[in-house]
Amino acid sequence: MKKDIKLIALDMDGTLLNTEEEVSEENYKAIQKAKENGIHVVLSTGRSLDRCREIAESLGRSSYIVTINGGEIYNDKFELVDQTLLDSQLVERLWELRQEHEVHYWSTTVQGQFNSTQNFDKEVSDYDWLKFGFDIEDDEVRKVILDELLNNDELEISNSSPTNIEVNPAGVNKAAALLKVCERLNMKMENVMAVGDSLNDLAMIKEAGVGVAMGNAQEDVKKAAAWVTNTNDESGVAKAIESVL
Repeated sequence: MKKDIKLIALDMDGTLLNTEEEVSEENYKAIQKAKENGIHVVLSTGRSLDRCREIAESLGRSSYIVTINGGEIYNDKFELVDQTLLDSQLVERLWELRQEHEVHYWSTTVQGQFNSTQNFDKEVSDYDWLKFGFDIEDDEVRKVILDELLNNDELEISNSSPTNIEVNPAGVNKAAALLKVCERLNMKMENVMAVGDSLNDLAMIKEAGVGVAMGNAQEDVKKAAAWVTNTNDESGVAKAIESVL
């Protein structure tokens, strides 16, 4: 697997983090070794900055951080350098679907995060939306909602677990965000190794020079990857990084 890898993009949940939501010592050491070899290590997550910053800081400085599935990109000083908003009119329909089917939801806005236990207190149009998500245990209900969303060309649909649906603006995904990062760093996507486990990782795994699926990844992700590493509880990220050092 020796390729000219200059950047390693790592998903967090189900990938870098184990089931205890911790970075293993093996993963930590591998990341530091990659940095010592001049490779950029970039977190590429569905989380917002406030939910990944502590882990990012514990790993040491990174040139960029991709958050909200590519909805926002931050530089090494945690300054926002790129942002794509989700049209509030589209969110109106997402909110209607949530109410019609009485399903759990969560969302990320510039003004804060909201979910079923903490509903927003203003009009939908009063917020700057970045992402809207559903968590639906019922397979039939999930399919009904998913079918409608997939037919809307203005939406980018993915997931970060088999039971959820994540909604970003069309064209916003981790691959598109990493392409912007590559342009800033004067490199190409062929110089990227991307590691992930869920459908919101699929685009970057397909577009990267080396796409790696976790051992615990969803089947579609494994099929799209160049190879499959260990699970997130077996420090699969460390194994992936070692393959290109």
